Amino acid sequence: MRPIILGILAAFFFAFTFIFNRSMDQAGGSWIWSASLRYFFMVPFLFTIVMGRKNLRPLLVEMKNRPSGWFIWSTVGFGLFYGPICFSAAYAPGWLIAATWQVTIISGSLLAPLFYEIVMTDKGPIQKKGRIPFKGLGMSLIILLGIILMQLEQANHISNAAIALGVLPVLIASFAYPLGNRKMMDICGGRLDVFQRVLGMTLASLPLWVVLSVYGFFTIGPPSKGQIVQSGLVAVTSGVIATILFFKATDLVRGNMQKLAAVEATQSIEVLFAVIGELLILNTVFPTELSWFGMVLVMVGMILHSFFSHKSNPKNHRSESPEITVPRNV
Repeated sequence: MRPIILGILAAFFFAFTFIFNRSMDQAGGSWIWSASLRYFFMVPFLFTIVMGRKNLRPLLVEMKNRPSGWFIWSTVGFGLFYGPICFSAAYAPGWLIAATWQVTIISGSLLAPLFYEIVMTDKGPIQKKGRIPFKGLGMSLIILLGIILMQLEQANHISNAAIALGVLPVLIASFAYPLGNRKMMDICGGRLDVFQRVLGMTLASLPLWVVLSVYGFFTIGPPSKGQIVQSGLVAVTSGVIATILFFKATDLVRGNMQKLAAVEATQSIEVLFAVIGELLILNTVFPTELSWFGMVLVMVGMILHSFFSHKSNPKNHRSESPEITVPRNV
């Protein structure tokens, strides 16, 4: 139950991303600065945490031994995740982005065949490719049905351009985030704690954000003070607190694909938090009865998802990349 609770808390802080990104766009801020500033602000916070725990040196050694892996999968997990999320804020309202982002609960499950499972048998452990957890996927479809109902009435007023430029980037992000996260878990192999891994991924993705910010400076100019402040808030709430909570939750269940899918499903709660936040901060329209019914479906789907995920036995089923079966520095 602890991973589920951590996942829900992460969803609460992740919701600030959609609220503040929409707010910055309405104030005339560029998605380029919304994306890059968040990760620039994350570095000192994470650096202080890791240094305080005296864990910086092991992290730097790990990154030095596998620089290409860190760069590629951090760029995928952070760059191809947050860049598209910020880009879509310029073309679609926050609730649509938050709702579309919940596709990640299915995206994460569909990625299972890209990883390996070690299953205990009478003849000992055997390694095979992961399988899509169809039971958990069914529960995810219930969650998605609730999300569709929540946005059904509003979606009728969204233009084709908003759908194309506001939704498609989020679909890309929905696959990139769990893919980068899982690949980095494999590369780390349990040798780094969650704080080290988030700092390492942030540092490894910095080349992308530097290039993007340089491009932004010469094309649209520097960010406004308001965007700097709000980007800093996003960095703390979503970039540091939410990411650490979510990565900690996934670390606790990294040996079981079904439970991992359940943790990723908790992110559907972001929609509820985003709706409340937009009502309080951005003064959006109060949800209809149909939308509230959809929220109930989301909660029911999450409970069922969690129930089925806990029926599997973690002692007999765990998943790993074949790279971690042989101990080595990564």
